[in-house]
Amino acid sequence: MEFTKISGGCEDDQCPAVYTTDRKSYIVQGYTISDPDVLEKLGLPPGESAVEIPHALLEGIRGEAR
Repeated sequence: MEFTKISGGCEDDQCPAVYTTDRKSYIVQGYTISDPDVLEKLGLPPGESAVEIPHALLEGIRGEAR
């Protein structure tokens, strides 16, 4: 898979970011949600997880959809 950062990040690349891929998809890097109450409410199926990202991160990808 090839991917390119389109929003976010910081000097050490340890901050939330969004990448676009050659598979016509996005990769979202964020803070792992570990609160059991939130995870229960989300009802994620096996193999899925959830991350939290700042609103400003998505503002950076407007117009980048491929």
